[in-house]
Amino acid sequence: MPSYPALLLQVSLWELVSRAKPIPMAAMAILLIFSILSWAIVFSKWNVFRKARIANRNFLRAFRKANGLEAVAVAVEQYRASPLVAVFEYGYEEVERQVSSKGTLRNKLALERSLQLAISEEIAKLEHNMNWLATTASVCPFIGLFGTVWGIIDAFSALGLAGSASLRAVAPGISEALIATALGLGAAIPAAIFYNYFGHVIRDIGARMEDFALEFMNFAEQHFGD
Repeated sequence: MPSYPALLLQVSLWELVSRAKPIPMAAMAILLIFSILSWAIVFSKWNVFRKARIANRNFLRAFRKANGLEAVAVAVEQYRASPLVAVFEYGYEEVERQVSSKGTLRNKLALERSLQLAISEEIAKLEHNMNWLATTASVCPFIGLFGTVWGIIDAFSALGLAGSASLRAVAPGISEALIATALGLGAAIPAAIFYNYFGHVIRDIGARMEDFALEFMNFAEQHFGD
């Protein structure tokens, strides 16, 4: 059970929000939408990256234990969450194309380009919706500040019409306005934190794909080269 002061604070905050003027209220609604979408992206990305890391580790172990590319190609479906699988499939298709037509791996540059194309496409997938987190982190403080400034303007306008200069008369209006700034920071700070963290995760996965591409090329050259 919440204590009486905590309950009183909750009621007071809700009353302040409900009494806000239309423009500050609209700013708060926009900030709430930004926050909800950002958290949805955060949980989705967290799940995707967690599965990708586990699948990468398992796929890489299977690749290194396999006797040939054909055995790996048969087993890739169980590691579909791994970005390394896409890199492997692009490389495997290019190796198969060259070996079936020429009997050997002659165009190593074409294989390297195929692997790099797969890496670029997988990084683009991992970065999907990351721009929303960046936008939330950069824009929400200003939306909150706009709502606060507008609310303070309304508060002082009402103060001038009332003809009272006491703090008691102006404090509720300013309190209502400052909630917009708090909401803006509440939406922006988590978005900035997770944008930077996920950026590090994406760079790490990208480095793993680059390393795997080199490993795949070495394997292909040893087994299918001249």
